[in-house]
Amino acid sequence: MNLATKYLGLNLHCPLVLSASPVTRNIANLSRLQEAGFGAIVMHSLFEEEISEESRMLDAVLSEGSDSFGEASSYIPEYMVAPVGVDHYLDHLTAAVAAVDIPIIASLNGSTQGGWIEYAEKIEQTGAKGLELNLYSVPADPDIDGATIEKNYINLVRAVCKSTKLPVAVKISPFLSAPAHFCRELSAAGAKGVVLFNRFYQPDIDLETLEVVPNLKFSHSEELRLPLRWTALLSGRIPADIAVTGGIHNGNDFIKSMLCGASVGMMTSEILMHGFGRAGEILEELRNWMADNDYQSIDQLRGAMRSDHVGDPSVYERANYLKVLGSYSH
Repeated sequence: MNLATKYLGLNLHCPLVLSASPVTRNIANLSRLQEAGFGAIVMHSLFEEEISEESRMLDAVLSEGSDSFGEASSYIPEYMVAPVGVDHYLDHLTAAVAAVDIPIIASLNGSTQGGWIEYAEKIEQTGAKGLELNLYSVPADPDIDGATIEKNYINLVRAVCKSTKLPVAVKISPFLSAPAHFCRELSAAGAKGVVLFNRFYQPDIDLETLEVVPNLKFSHSEELRLPLRWTALLSGRIPADIAVTGGIHNGNDFIKSMLCGASVGMMTSEILMHGFGRAGEILEELRNWMADNDYQSIDQLRGAMRSDHVGDPSVYERANYLKVLGSYSH
């Protein structure tokens, strides 16, 4: 049974990939993830805010006392420089690459160019095999229209892709005006892959303290329907590889992702809840299903259920809406 596949031009022994998560903060976990069967690992993200904070602190250090004497700009008081995580991330990434034989993919999380271009170049020097840009922002300003926001995203991706030789994947939100067009524009800007979709963690309100509080919820299989639908609609219609994430919890979820045309399926919540061994169990479910259905390789089954390979492509569009409403009775 041949599970080998390609993602972002990288050769993977299987299409199961760990998505960005806190699991990768511990280098010892990486070997365990490789042994569990993952084909590649996306590291936890370096956040735009961390890059901005480092730049702010450096600027404060360089300007300290600049009005006091003429040579102040060349005097850097090292004792004032506190590590804010950027150099640590690069060192951690270098150690991660050395720890395993499977591809390590770095992750940058933000919404503006900031220091992304500079750090994309530095990440390339760590030996990472790819770079995932996690576009995360809440467009709450009523004066900025959707077209402007999406244009800024495209410009950001284009700038990063020009700054590095690493293959770039872009993790996007489902809340876009025209996801198909946007993904095609991402590809034209240089992206080699799109990751469907970013999970937004919604805050909650504590009624005792009247404070807005963070609220972490793991994904569940029902969430998979949205990325499955868009994978089926986009597969074969954009040149970029597609990664499905958010909702893969068992072999059936993983198989459906491949059938809709995904190059890889990404997961984290199931691992956090049930341990690293779930990866091997899910891959075994995949092998058994392939054997039962006479598939010898991932390439044979990939895309069998994408929109242009099913009898009625409209089942992924408006027809599904009509059938669901018409199926209810009481």
